[in-house]
Parts: sequence; structure tokens; C-alpha cells
Amino acid sequence: VQLVESGGGLVQPGGSLRLSCAASGFTFSSYDMSWYRQAPGKERELVAAISSAGSSKSYADSVKGRFTISRDNGKNTVYLQMNSAKPEDTAVYYCSAQVNRRYWGQGTRVTVSS
Repeated sequence: VQLVESGGGLVQPGGSLRLSCAASGFTFSSYDMSWYRQAPGKERELVAAISSAGSSKSYADSVKGRFTISRDNGKNTVYLQMNSAKPEDTAVYYCSAQVNRRYWGQGTRVTVSS
């Protein structure tokens, strides 16, 4: 299993960013996917999750209405669209899949600052 995140960077408060996670090594369309984040000095937290077919999505209260998780099973990729970014969204964002165990990508850093 390999998960490779991309799309992180510096964004101004109120701005937008789209994170991508390219998956390989397993039958992507059969598994739920999720995004987590870890801010400096804090524990890793679940941000959003999506079912294998993309029909069911869930979000942390802190990002509900601002972030959107989606997936393209033809491209083996899951996305996290971040809108109305806030400084408290600053963190390393990780893509994750629960296959026979939980797998993680290497993370992509997002900094929200003016």
C-alpha cells in the first residue's frame, strides 16, 4: 500500500487549497478513505472520511461547511478541497486507508497565514 499526498503549501486566511492523495497497492475502490491532520504540539485528528463508492461522507465539526472530501476511483485518488481557510487549519495533512491495518501517507504541510 502506498499513499502519496500533494497540494499543500501556504494559503492566506479565507483562501482555498486542494489536497490530493494518490493511492496504489490495493483495490482503491473497495475501501473507505480518510484525511487526518496534525498541528504542532497536538494529536493527530480525523478531518474527513469518505466511503468506498463516495456516497457517504463525514467531517469534523471544525471543518464542516468549509472542507469537501471527494474521490475518483478511476484515478485511485482522494481529494480534500479546503475553502475559507483559517489559521487554525495549519497542520500536516495525512491521507489514510484502513486495509489490513491503517496505512498513512507521508503528509503534506498546509500553512494558513497572511
